[in-house]
Amino acid sequence: MADQNKNSLVGVFAGTAIGALVMLAGSAGSFKTDPISVFAVCGVLAYVINWLAFVPSNLLKTERYFDLTGSATYLIVVAVALLLSENLDARAMIVAGMVAVWALRLGSFLFLRVRRVGRDGRFEHLKADSLRFFMVWTIQGLWVLLTLSCALAIITSTERQSIGWVAIVGMVVWIFGFTIEVISDQQKSAFQRDAANYGRFIISGLWAWSRHPNYFGEIMLWTGVAVVALPVLSGWAWVTLISPVFVLVLLTRVSGIPILEARAEERWGNEKGFREYIANTPVLLPRFPHS
Repeated sequence: MADQNKNSLVGVFAGTAIGALVMLAGSAGSFKTDPISVFAVCGVLAYVINWLAFVPSNLLKTERYFDLTGSATYLIVVAVALLLSENLDARAMIVAGMVAVWALRLGSFLFLRVRRVGRDGRFEHLKADSLRFFMVWTIQGLWVLLTLSCALAIITSTERQSIGWVAIVGMVVWIFGFTIEVISDQQKSAFQRDAANYGRFIISGLWAWSRHPNYFGEIMLWTGVAVVALPVLSGWAWVTLISPVFVLVLLTRVSGIPILEARAEERWGNEKGFREYIANTPVLLPRFPHS
């Protein structure tokens, strides 16, 4: 128990310290408020919202509003960035709209999924320990900050430029990624709602092209936001390009693909059809399915 508490404290400290460093870097070129930058205000807010949401969630020992809080944090932080920044231009407004559309869609999708399933297996043991549970909410604050860093750099930047070809390329990449994510999520939801598919794994639609097309879409859309940010970044603000890198590492090395692949292997690993699917379908990057 002592080691577990120590690890949780380290997680809270590391999650907060990394966020502080990103806030410091992202403050370069950001509009200022007394006494800190707008970028830093937004970063602190990302943590505070999640820490406040932790209190009732811990008392009730529930994860029901975890994903919804995450999405709400994106919306609130972006709204505050818009309110505190000056001379907002088309780039800032478009990026804010992109984030809002993504957050509203994903937040409602995840919340409805939790309501339908009734519980989230990720939190089965975490929520029983208040310190570990607090660490999870702290990490969600860090997740919001790191993922949003490029968007916040755009919105809070004192450097305003007209929309050029680089920004247009970024928007196209975002639309492509968002479309992939939405379609793949809808296909999997429809598959799971069909009683005939109970206990089976999906191999149709975009899931025939990739074992995790929704994650591919997620990575692409945040890459698109980063591309839109390129013309207005300077100095230490270049650190905010950690956004798509963080999403890539998180989904491919930490909490996304590794966990789902292990669960799938445990559940269907001995089935011939699953072994064929694994052999013929790439983990992430889509590939035209073999006939």
